[in-house]
Parts: sequence; structure tokens; C-alpha cells
Amino acid sequence: MEGLVAGIDVGGTRIKAGLVFWDGTVVARGQWPTEARRGPEWVMRRLGREVRALAVQAGVEWRDVVGVGAAWPAFLDLESGWMEEAVNLHWKNVPIRDLMERELGKPVVLDNDGNAAALGETWIGAGKGAASVLCVTVGTGIGGGIVWEGRVYRGALAMAGEIGHLPMKPDGEPCTCGSRGCLETLASATALVRESRRRGLIGPSGSLTVEDIFVLVRQGDERASEVIREATFWLGRGLAAAADLLSPDVIVVGGGVAKAGDLWFVPLDEAFRSWVLPRVARYCRLSPAFLGEDAGILGAAKLAWQSFTEAREAPS
Repeated sequence: MEGLVAGIDVGGTRIKAGLVFWDGTVVARGQWPTEARRGPEWVMRRLGREVRALAVQAGVEWRDVVGVGAAWPAFLDLESGWMEEAVNLHWKNVPIRDLMERELGKPVVLDNDGNAAALGETWIGAGKGAASVLCVTVGTGIGGGIVWEGRVYRGALAMAGEIGHLPMKPDGEPCTCGSRGCLETLASATALVRESRRRGLIGPSGSLTVEDIFVLVRQGDERASEVIREATFWLGRGLAAAADLLSPDVIVVGGGVAKAGDLWFVPLDEAFRSWVLPRVARYCRLSPAFLGEDAGILGAAKLAWQSFTEAREAPS
């Protein structure tokens, strides 16, 4: 199929976008602040300008773009195209597909950001060639997506893959979902920073970030090391529960925390294998994400290619 699609990955602080060929080649990319506080209409107007500018960057006409795939950090009604709620954006009940199609003049396919990242990694990333992939993103929260036989598995109400809200610790911290002790309250970047502050840790600059925590681990700080051990214990246990249920070929772990490399993945793999069923463990590998910040862009683009290809092939 000739032409390009636009893949758009919306985050709480930044929007990333790219123009993508059917084989995953990105010919132009850009990013800009989300500025969600300005409201959906304002954000859509800027998004329309920025995404159209990618065509200029790529040296193509906007008419060469056949459609748009968009990943949102939100609960979406995929049939109606409505955003029911985006907690990090502080938006509710937004006709997001209609707004995007009006600004861009192209058909738009929506999904949540966890599903898009999972599809991107399965398409040309760490899960390439695998029949079944669970992708987990560890950042401010913990998101997830499931890809089965090359397609996103969404479940009822498109809620499948919400691994960050697995109930792990009944007396744990309150979660943004309204429950307590969810996995993301124990192993997200937010949880790492919170627990480190409780233990009196201070970063080199006087503040404390996830990067600071790993710097302290490298310097031999036992309190920081214990924070990482506890977080990977809980995440490994959560991944084991998911693996026992799904038995995927690959579990891909990405997000900002994964940038720490072996300091994160070695204890995580040990925890995972201490909990998962041995037969599942023999056929399931744990892998760092490959695509980094491109995962959402590429996954959104793949969603668009799948949708538009099916539309063209459908009998009239």
C-alpha cells in the first residue's frame, strides 16, 4: 500500500508524533508539550498544526497521508470514539476522535497508550516474531498491553492489560484507581521515589528522582538497593501472575525505570522466576523494550495500517 500514516503518542507532558510507512520506517518525527490544562480544543488545534508540519519536514503532501493512529493515556470507548477519562490529563467525556478528524481531515484510529506500545514492540521491537506478547511500561504508573497473533487483545470495554492495577497488597498505599495496594503503588517510578524519601534518601542535587536512586545504588547505598529489591520483588510477582494466566512468549518491560539496565532487570528476572510456574518460565522470556520513545508512535501507526488495510479489503 502506498502512502503514509501519522502515528501520535499523547502523554501527560509531551505529545510525540511521526509519519510512518507500512514497513515501520519513520520519515519524520516531532514532539511538543501537551499542555492539557488548556483543554481538548486548544490541544487539538496545536496537534493539527504540528502533525501537518511533519509532512513539510518529510517533503511530502498532506494528501499523501492516508490516516492517523493515536495513542492516548485514557479510558476510551473505541466504538464511539469518546474519551471517558484521562486521569493524567484531567479530561473527561471528550469526543476525541471527532475532534482529531476535524482538525486533521483524516480518518483516525484510537487506542490507549499501553496497547499501542505493546503493538509497536511486537511489530518491530523486542517482541518481533513472537505470537504472544505482554508489554509492561513502568513509569509514573504501570501500564500494559497484550498482543495475540499480531492483534491487540482488548477484552470487555477495552480494559485488558491493566496490569498496574493488579491487587497485590490489601493494606498498601491508596491507588489513583480508588483501590489500595495495586502493583503500581509498589513498583512504579512514583512508588520508588516515595519509598526512598521515607528512608531518608537524598539525590546528588538535593532532590530525588528515579535516576538519583540508581546512582545511589551504584555508589553502594544499601537503603537505595533495598528499595529496588522490594520494587522488583512486587513487579516480578505481578508479572508471574500475568504469565501464569496468559503464558506469553515474551514479556517486554519498558518505561523510564527500565533505562537502569541490569540494576533493574537482574533482580526483576530473579523475582519473576521465583514466582512463575516452572513450565511457563521455560517458554517465556523477559526482555527490555527496544523501541524506547518510538514504541507508542509505531504502535499507533500499526493500528492505523491494520484498520485501513482491513477497510480496503472488506467486501463492498
